[in-house]
Formats: sequence, structure tokens, C-alpha cells
Amino acid sequence: MHMNTRSEWFPFCWPLGLVPKLTFFGSHNPVRLLALVAALTVCATAVAEEIVPLSSLDISKMSAGWGKPLANRSIQSEPLSIAGRHFEQGVGSHAPSTLWVDLKGTTKRFTAWVGVDDEVGLGRGSIEFRIVADNSTLFRSKTMKGGDPPQRVDVDLTGKKMLLLIVRNGRDNNNFDHADWADALFHVAGKHPEAVDGPSVPKEPKVILTPHPSPKPQIHGPRLFGGRPRRPMIYRIPCTGKRPLTFACDNLPSSLKIDPASGIISGSLPKQPGRHVVTLRATNDLGTCRKQFTMVVGDTLALTPPMGWNSWYIHYGRVTEQHMRQAADQMVRTGMADYGYMYVNIDDCWMKQKGDIPYRDKAGATLPNGKFPDITGMVSYIHGKGLRAGLYTSPGPWTCAGYLGAFEHEEIDAKKFAEWGFDFLKYDWCSYGRVAQNKSLAELKKPYLKMGGILRTLDRDLVFNLCQYGMGDVWKWGPDVEGNCWRTTGDLGLARGSELPGFYSIGFSNARHWKYARPGYWNDPDYILIGWVGAAHGQTVGHPTTLTGNEQYSYMSMWCLMAAPLIFSGDMAKLDAFTLNVLCNAEVIDVDQDALGKQARIVRQDDDTLILAKPMEDGSLAVGLFNLNEAQRSISVTWQQLGISDRRKTRDLWRQIDLGSESDHFTAQVPRHGVSMVRLFPIGSEQK
Repeated sequence: MHMNTRSEWFPFCWPLGLVPKLTFFGSHNPVRLLALVAALTVCATAVAEEIVPLSSLDISKMSAGWGKPLANRSIQSEPLSIAGRHFEQGVGSHAPSTLWVDLKGTTKRFTAWVGVDDEVGLGRGSIEFRIVADNSTLFRSKTMKGGDPPQRVDVDLTGKKMLLLIVRNGRDNNNFDHADWADALFHVAGKHPEAVDGPSVPKEPKVILTPHPSPKPQIHGPRLFGGRPRRPMIYRIPCTGKRPLTFACDNLPSSLKIDPASGIISGSLPKQPGRHVVTLRATNDLGTCRKQFTMVVGDTLALTPPMGWNSWYIHYGRVTEQHMRQAADQMVRTGMADYGYMYVNIDDCWMKQKGDIPYRDKAGATLPNGKFPDITGMVSYIHGKGLRAGLYTSPGPWTCAGYLGAFEHEEIDAKKFAEWGFDFLKYDWCSYGRVAQNKSLAELKKPYLKMGGILRTLDRDLVFNLCQYGMGDVWKWGPDVEGNCWRTTGDLGLARGSELPGFYSIGFSNARHWKYARPGYWNDPDYILIGWVGAAHGQTVGHPTTLTGNEQYSYMSMWCLMAAPLIFSGDMAKLDAFTLNVLCNAEVIDVDQDALGKQARIVRQDDDTLILAKPMEDGSLAVGLFNLNEAQRSISVTWQQLGISDRRKTRDLWRQIDLGSESDHFTAQVPRHGVSMVRLFPIGSEQK
């Protein structure tokens, strides 16, 4: 509905209408004539101005981090209410959220009240509202939570062409971020504003930066591997180079063996704890490569972040045993395995769904559904390629998608997973929220403490991934429940939920917990969603990512600097050259897999820039300069900011080229939403 102001001005304008106007002109009175002209000017302006509610625009153009924005209702379809104050009209959304509005050059002002809707409860949610017009920020709210009084918006839009309404997460996660634009009104003198699709992303060419690997043998992957005594081991030496290659291993423990043709190490770890330093060798007709590799037999798994693939964001409930076998094939065929990717993980939907009885075998262990007729054979197939297999369940009665969980059958299910031969377990909170007595720390830890204790007793090592979305500051207690990595936020998802793609807000949140990462214990910001990604519902089985090439480089750079698990979740059957170039840059992956096990700290973060710096085992420093702006710009970082003082050799990791040396700062031209990822080596050090 449009509120026309003509009726408000009509009583004032009518006395100065046609009949009085003729009288005034006839009198030749200059004072009265000037008064008439002024009155008519005011009257004309008033007649032209209208009030256009935001809710009258096409709200389907507004993005939301959860749900669908609604006109005149909250995101959960309740009346709009902020801190007890009720509003008849406005728009309810959920962070992160954006709406682009073409102002037609005739919009004068925008007014509103903004805040977190009361439906979330006191203290919940954490959001920030911003208004940008023609690349200038006109309004920025404080960070707001449930119960905070609404903030007033009143911005001058005279002469502005394009408006961007933004709701950002409060740099934590997007839980309960229900955002209201209440009593939101455009004050218009001409054409009405129009909600539009965001400006089309510039046609940035997807430039392949990663050089082709040398035909000479090059062994990649981590320097450390951790496992418990006597447990089975499978490890495929990651190596590029012209095939055929011949592999060997010096000082390999007698309980292990290596296949010279495939480079697959198999057998059991030694009986006693200790460190076993071996030398891996790979040879072809162009030469031999050697790499020191240390097997740490003890209590800690995942001494470097896990690398692999997960089925969820491409196959969802459509996942089948054949998908898993094909993924293993592709991991080897495309060369991903040559860079250290090793886990092939089923997510939800492999077990029995509600109504598909019996759910369990006679011994009480969970049964796979009909899409997995030979789960033991599938795992053996994955192992036969030198890779590892992972799976998923929930501590609750049912998984997030409505399949059988492990509740009250934790031990027998865990033993069955080990019997099948799995090497990785993702344990997703899901329906356990209905089992937990409350949200106390003890209750949040309880199911993970139980399963972690069980996994430790098995005759097989399973890396334990805690998927509970950061509740109770899991990064502080994850190691106490035998966790090896833990989700720090909600799901990353696929949508571009703000003016920046969704991975940025997830990354910003995860980056804050850098102090808690160390070998065997990693902050997990969710999967890498590039290449072809899927749809959760309907028949659509995939589409190309909406991320630009520069955004994909930023995504991978951020995850590697944060020492995050590198779990790709796109379509393994549609891996193109550009996607593989992003996933398979050895020098970038080396940053993630570094044996020192440090996560990058935040050096600088503001609206336009993120700078991360990660100390490396060899004394070098990996640095990422991220441009969050809408245009290319110069970004600098000083040695003082980085905490170093000596002259450094600078290497561009994506292009794998040396840039020279610098004594006190580094500056790069960084494209829109792009990154400059470099490694700063002390002068005189042995550079990789």
C-alpha cells in the first residue's frame, strides 16, 4: 500500500487554488505575489511526495540466512515486535540478509526502526544493520540482541541511485538472528523504488593460478601421522609426477608394508607408543624425491587437519553406495589423492529412515538402508585405493534428516562402525536436543563424552568430529571428550546471504578461536563448497557454484590459514580444471597441514579488510590479505603488525613464484573479494 500525502496537504492548498490565484495576480501586489509563489512551491512539492513502505516492494528479492523474508511479519510469521514495541508494518528477515533497491533517483529519505524480533527471547541473536547507497555507508547500527530497544534509522537519499539494506551476523554465528526492518518507509518524490536482483557479479575470468606440477616426483601431504598402538593403518603416499612411479620407505616398522606400485602403506601400527621417523621415496625416470615422515604412535589422532570429501552438499538424501565408490575413484583419478585428500565420508541418510523397519539387526546394531547393500564391501573398496572411509550418525534417536540415530545404542553402533572398517565419525547433535535435560555445559558434553570414550576402546582408530554448531564454546572442551575437530558455527550452506558470500561470516566467526587449535584438535568451519554443488530438495542434482574465481581463492586460503579440516563437498563427478586448481595447490595445502599446528591469528579485521597470519614450523609466516570490498584495492601489512622484525623473502603461494624480499612491510593489489596469500621466509632459511 502506498500512503499518498496529497490528502494531508489538500486543505492548505485549496485556499491558494485557482480562484484565489486569479485574484492575487489581478491585484499586482508584489508581497502577495511572492507569498503565492512560495505557497505554490510548497504545495507542489507536497503533492508530489509519497510514502512507500518497504513491505510493498518485491520482498522475494531479499536474501536470508534462514527461512524466507516476510512482509509485515517476522521471519517466523509472527507480528513484528522489538523490545515489547509492536509494529503494524515492516519486513522480517534473518541474518545474513541483503536487499538491493533501485531508488530511481527520486527517493528522498528512508526511515525505519531496526532490531532483533522478540520471538527469539532476551539476549539471543546477534546482528548488525547497515545501509549503503551508491557505495557509501549511510547507517550502521550497534550489534543488537534480543530485548535491545529498536534503533532509529533516518537517512538522506537525495540523488542516490542504488540502495543496499544489509543485516550481518554479529561475528559469532547466525543462531536466532531474526532481523526486523520495522515501520520501514521510503519518502519518494517521483517514481517508486523497486527491489531488484543485486548488481550482476562482474564477469571475472576464472584464472587458473596454480602451476601444473612438475613431471619429476614430488611427495606432498603432512609430515606427521598419529595413531594408537596396534590399530590398523592405511596411508597412500601423496605424490605427483609422471607415472609410473615406484615407491619405497626406509625404516618402516615391521608391522607395516608398502606397495611399491601404488605407494599404499598398510598393516598395523607398532605395539608400543613412540615416534617412528621414516623416509618416503618416490622414483620415476626423471628422478627421485624423498620426504621425512614421522609416525607418532600414542593417544592423539589427526595431528594435521583431516582432508577429504563428504557427500552432503551434493547428494543429500539421494546418496548411494555407488556415489561413494565413484567418489573414491575420482579422488584418485583427478589427482586429489596426490595432494593428501584421503577421507571419503558418507553424511546423513545411509541408515534406515523412519518407517523403514526393522531399524536394527538381531544384535541391536543399526542397519544400512537399501541404497547401501554392501557397506562392508564399499569400505574395503575405498581402502583398496589407499583411502579412508567415514560415516555419520547422531546421539539422538533420529538424525537431522529423519534417519535412525545412535541413542541408547552408542556402543553397539560404534563397534559395528569399526567392524565395517570406518575411519572417521561425524556425530551430529540433531534430535538429541529433545533428549538433553537442559542446555547446561554438562548436558552439552554428555553425548560426546560417552561416544568419545567408546571410540577410544575400539580396535580401530576413528577420527571423531563433533557436529554441534559451537554450543557451549565447544572449542574449549572438545579435546576433553576425545574430539579431534568440532564445528564452531551453524551450517555454512550454499546461499549468498549477504553482500559477501556466506563462507566469509562463517570464517570470521571461526577465526576468533585461533588459540584453541593445535595438533589433534581443530576448529571446523564446515565444508568447502565450490565446483558443482547440490540442492537439498527436488530433482536438481547440482549446479555450478555462484562464487567468483576470486571468492573461491579466498575461501580456500582462509580455510588453510585457519588450519581447518579440508573437506570438499561438491560433485566429484564434475571436477573441472579450475576447481582442481583451487583444491590442489601443494604450497597452499602445506599451510593447512603444517606440523606446528597453529591456526592463523587475526591481524586486522574491518569492513573492508581481513588479514590473517599463521606461524609455520620452519620459522616462516603464512599471511592472507583479504579484500572484502567491491573493487580492487591496495592492502598493506607491516612487520610490526605481524610481530616480526627481520628481512623476509616473499613468496606468492597461489602462483608459486618468489616476489623478492621486504624489510618492514608487504603491499599487494587485491581484486574484489580476492586474496593475496604469501609466505614470508627468514633470509637464509631453506625455502620449500
